[in-house]
Amino acid sequence: MTKLEAMTEGGARLAEIKTQLVKAAKVGITPIEIEALADKLITEGGDKASFKMEPGYHHATCININEGMVHGIPNATPFKPGDVVKIDMGLFHNGYHLDTAITVQIEPKDIKISQFLEIGQKALQKAITMALPGNSVFDISLAMQQIIEAGGYSVIRDLTGHGIGRKLHMDPYIPVFADNQNKKDILQTDQTIAIEAMYAMGDSHLVEDPDGWTLSTQDKSITGYYEETVYLTANGPLVLTGIK
Repeated sequence: MTKLEAMTEGGARLAEIKTQLVKAAKVGITPIEIEALADKLITEGGDKASFKMEPGYHHATCININEGMVHGIPNATPFKPGDVVKIDMGLFHNGYHLDTAITVQIEPKDIKISQFLEIGQKALQKAITMALPGNSVFDISLAMQQIIEAGGYSVIRDLTGHGIGRKLHMDPYIPVFADNQNKKDILQTDQTIAIEAMYAMGDSHLVEDPDGWTLSTQDKSITGYYEETVYLTANGPLVLTGIK
């Protein structure tokens, strides 16, 4: 099985799991229940949870609520009406990692939050169109930053997307903001990258929670997070983890 075949198959599996987790995220459901479902679905497919392969982390998902941005350890606190839930997960299939994240607004929906989340989705989609052989990481980052900041929000500067494949985190690292240094990081055919749109309604500065993992906004502003694993072909980007 080629890299493309393996990652396409693994990406489809992860996309289906993501779909099931989004459906399950409702008022009264707990993050640990979402975690248990993810772990069950990954294991039943004969795959491994990528995040469990990371030193010191013991869960298949990272789940962050409201101001939580990344690395949230699933807990037993039920989702409340209006919570903004970020579900991040990875899957190891036939020797390759896939990584994806999505943000869910628990009913009832707030129009300001819906508009906020729409901007993140648009930013990621635009960034994906820039994932072309010959373009640079700078081009991807600039696309995200322009859309997010034009919407009146702030990009996260402490975290990045990344290359992905045999390892979960590989070069190049892909910021959510344009950095001239990244103009030298030229994208190539057959490269796989995890593009991450991470942003906040307020200030982008993050602080670490006492659990030693969770990063949240210092000003407690709501965050959004969308991520897809993308395969670069000569004919354009192929989104491996997208929900069909």
